Amino acid sequence: MLTDIDQFFAALWQDYLHFAPSAARIHQVLGGGERIINDHVALRTFRHPQLGLEVLGGHFEAMGYAPAADYRFVAKKLRAKHYQHPDPAVPKVFISELLLEECSAQLQTLVAGLLEQMDMTRARTPDVIYSGTHWTLRHQDYLRLLDESEYAAWLAAFGFRANHFTVDVNQLPDFRTLAEVNARLKQAGFVLNGSGGEIKGSPAVMLEQSSTRADQVAVQFADGEFSIPACFYEFAYRYPMADGQLYQGFVEASADRIFESTDAR
Repeated sequence: MLTDIDQFFAALWQDYLHFAPSAARIHQVLGGGERIINDHVALRTFRHPQLGLEVLGGHFEAMGYAPAADYRFVAKKLRAKHYQHPDPAVPKVFISELLLEECSAQLQTLVAGLLEQMDMTRARTPDVIYSGTHWTLRHQDYLRLLDESEYAAWLAAFGFRANHFTVDVNQLPDFRTLAEVNARLKQAGFVLNGSGGEIKGSPAVMLEQSSTRADQVAVQFADGEFSIPACFYEFAYRYPMADGQLYQGFVEASADRIFESTDAR
């Protein structure tokens, strides 16, 4: 019988597939259709008293998660936190938020105009996490946001949903390394995020990560339909710590490059 957590992640996954259609094909390439274990899921939000990182994180805490570590991305004006569940089979959750107070007045005004259209009572329920947008957005305003922040533009266009899921490479029976996974994906025609190298991280930091470039998806804006980068798939390989347990955290320098999988330019 499905638990509430199972049902939540099933709904999150189904929504994600609409914006990362290549994910189903990747499952065939890497697992032959067999079940693939998810290492973590990543979510984006704006810093806001009713929508911020801790608000979304609270929904996961209600499902038994606990906050594990904090991260800061100065150049991108982001802070983040990851949450872990006591059951190691349950995916980790990585939530980031855009620090609006560090952004330009123009960006703050554009975002405020979007959030004013949202019924903030929706943020009180867990399904807000895969509820999409709650506002109308003009493509020209998307482009204005894009000039300053890829993150803000993506969030304005796609709203609240999984930015990416992540394959747990350690649990792929037919692959021993992340490099092997990357080679298979490229052979199958997938384009990888090359920012900072195809593999971000190393055994020295106990985590290696790679990702596809985000799928291009047609989005209906207030002033027309345009194809823009949507969601992507990540791949993570974790190394054991001194106690033999696999490292469960994240590496800021690598995560900073993973964010760029949705870059439109």
